[in-house]
Amino acid sequence: MLQTVLLMTAPEETKKILRLIRSSSFFEPIGVFVEMGAEKKHDDVPVFSYSSPPQLEPDYVVYSPPNIKIAIQLQEDVYHESDIISDSQFYKLADHIKQSKAAEANLQQFKTILDNTHDGMIVIDQRLNITIFNKSAERMTGLSADEALGRSILEVMPNSQLPRVLDSGIEEVNQEQILANGTKIYTTRTPILDQSGRKHGAFAVFKDITEIVDLAEEVTNLKSIQIMLSSIINSSEEAISVVDEEGKGIMINPAYTKLTGYTAEQVIGKPATTDISEGESIHMQVLKTRKPVRGARLRVGPKRKDVIVNVAPIIVDGLLKGSVGVIHDVSEIKGLTEELNRARQIIRTLEAKYSFEDIIGESDEMRFAVDQAKLAASTPATVLLRGESGTGKELFAHAIHNASDRKFNKFIRVNCAALSESLLESELFGYVEGAFSGALRGGKRGLFEDANGGSIFLDEVGELSQNTQAKLLRVLQENEIRRVGDTKAIPINVRVIAATNVNLEKMIADGTFRQDLYYRLNRMPIYIPPLRARNSDIVMLANHLLQKLNQDYGRNIEIISSDAEDFLLKYHWPGNVRELENVLGRAIIHMSHTDSKINREHISLLQQVDHNKPNSESGGSFNELTEEITLAEQMDEFEKTILTDAINRYKGNKTKTAKALGISLRNFYYKLEKYGLDDKVRK
Repeated sequence: MLQTVLLMTAPEETKKILRLIRSSSFFEPIGVFVEMGAEKKHDDVPVFSYSSPPQLEPDYVVYSPPNIKIAIQLQEDVYHESDIISDSQFYKLADHIKQSKAAEANLQQFKTILDNTHDGMIVIDQRLNITIFNKSAERMTGLSADEALGRSILEVMPNSQLPRVLDSGIEEVNQEQILANGTKIYTTRTPILDQSGRKHGAFAVFKDITEIVDLAEEVTNLKSIQIMLSSIINSSEEAISVVDEEGKGIMINPAYTKLTGYTAEQVIGKPATTDISEGESIHMQVLKTRKPVRGARLRVGPKRKDVIVNVAPIIVDGLLKGSVGVIHDVSEIKGLTEELNRARQIIRTLEAKYSFEDIIGESDEMRFAVDQAKLAASTPATVLLRGESGTGKELFAHAIHNASDRKFNKFIRVNCAALSESLLESELFGYVEGAFSGALRGGKRGLFEDANGGSIFLDEVGELSQNTQAKLLRVLQENEIRRVGDTKAIPINVRVIAATNVNLEKMIADGTFRQDLYYRLNRMPIYIPPLRARNSDIVMLANHLLQKLNQDYGRNIEIISSDAEDFLLKYHWPGNVRELENVLGRAIIHMSHTDSKINREHISLLQQVDHNKPNSESGGSFNELTEEITLAEQMDEFEKTILTDAINRYKGNKTKTAKALGISLRNFYYKLEKYGLDDKVRK
């Protein structure tokens, strides 16, 4: 609260005192005394005479020596409670108050500092009474300052060693002590001495030893993490750069220097744009948006390397601390992609080894077959793969399984023509103990049980005996099997993918294949065209197979010459893709290890082609094909010739052609698809 002052001082002193009052915050002037008749004012302070003093009684009446009598008289007559002091006394009073206020502010500041320090602090005076007990001391001891201040240290903390330090006058540094509440501390105790060495008290500063241990462990962990991260970054094959929140480089690794050509001295402490030769800094973009950026294309370094950059912000406790970028050489990515493709050719250990990506072909015929297979993969329907030997039916079966929701379960392959009837039945359906002579003790699970939840591929399904066909029909109808020699049915959930290269319709007509099984298997038929029906795929297939054969034979054949390609395109490929692979493999085997190109002279075919005669695809008759084609192939070629002649005779009219041939329109469409004759009919 301000103290009021009435001035009865000489004019010069009045000015000085008013300046002093205005520069301080302790006094408030309420009036200045002037001689009778003078109306002069001192700024905003009113003047008065003896006959008209202010109504408000001041705390102090300040006078100059010439006005002492008037001041005393004024006190006796009007201001009985006011103190009368001379101007010199007022100066001393103001200085004293100023120093007291400063001391009070310092004391409050000191107390604030003590209460906010992390270390505990206790101070005692020479009578052992506690004078300071800060908040950290409260936290560590479990005592409140109200309980401790003003009381003897021995009463509050009986095991305190401060009295001993006060008595001895010797400082004790980093002493371990256990407080009454069990807290372990490190403490330093110091006596308080004046300049003459007299003891005025003692104080202790102490720290919770648990915090020290935790802090030491934290520092050790941080150093370990820093070393570990640094080692990881420096050993990484990926080029890495790190910038601070201002976009200045703080870390790079050797891979970065190898890629960009810039050393740490050229980057650390420099702007993030230093290494960019074309494009904008992704580091700066990330620092601005606080959002990661992936797949940005830039050119970096003096050699203008084409790179892809992934950059992410570094945010700690909500604060942006910088960003980290990983730089990929585009040329290296291309190399890795090629290496991955080669690796996929090498890996052949999985049960279902192939996917639709392994099916090579851009022709309309192959695209249609693949689309049908993908559609089949999305359903649980039974699939029947039809096509000549060597067209890739097993490849399609693998791809269908791997594209279905059963891909994580088993894929069992069975060649129905490779096993005898009795052995095939026991292998497919299993058997119980004692089912036949030589049966294993405890019986054996069949392949259908092994494939439960997955897929089973029945290759050459047309070779099944009538008895096995009946059992397979039961599996497809009832979703259950019976082991050989057992009467108990076992439920199964298996997706059947069957394949054949024979004419099942003819077998049905001959009575060698069950019609009801045919309809069960033929729910999702897929015809895989022969290689001669997709001539445009031959070169692409040959180059794909060349990569596989290079891996198999440890060779490095890079290309096929144009004259060799022409020769391959003119051949009718009765053995389809399998024959193409054999021809290329045989060529590589007989080539020199220094050769890198397959030429025409390296290729020898099982059947030589008379290039002066048109092949079947160019309108040649069935009789012009060589006599070494299999019976099934000859029948297919003969059927294709009949279809072609009929289509030409009826000028592409589908209905008339089917009626003339005595077949259903649906069967006619199937044969058009099978022989690739769709383009010969009217749309």
